[in-house]
Amino acid sequence: MIYIAILIAGFGGGVVRGLIGYIKHQYSYKNVGFDLPYFFTMMFLSGMIGVLTAMTIKEFGVSFLGLDTFSPALGFIVGYAGGDFIENVYKIITKKQSLYKSESTKK
Repeated sequence: MIYIAILIAGFGGGVVRGLIGYIKHQYSYKNVGFDLPYFFTMMFLSGMIGVLTAMTIKEFGVSFLGLDTFSPALGFIVGYAGGDFIENVYKIITKKQSLYKSESTKK
């Protein structure tokens, strides 16, 4: 039962990370429209990244802060950080500063 709670918390952490990224994107560019299917797709993908990251850390048995157990709270934190990890790996591989095109690169 605790395993399911950790996975749900990881999904929640990923979704929160996705929401924050989406909000930052909305406020960093002018005239950005809201695309509902894109929004839900990105929230689902962010949640799945959170689940996979939390599950991986749980299965590795890595201890955090000297804790012997991996709690749902840690699952949430790891799920949130998992999105950042994937985003930074993408930036390193593509040598881009952002996942989004800037106004200067669109021209």
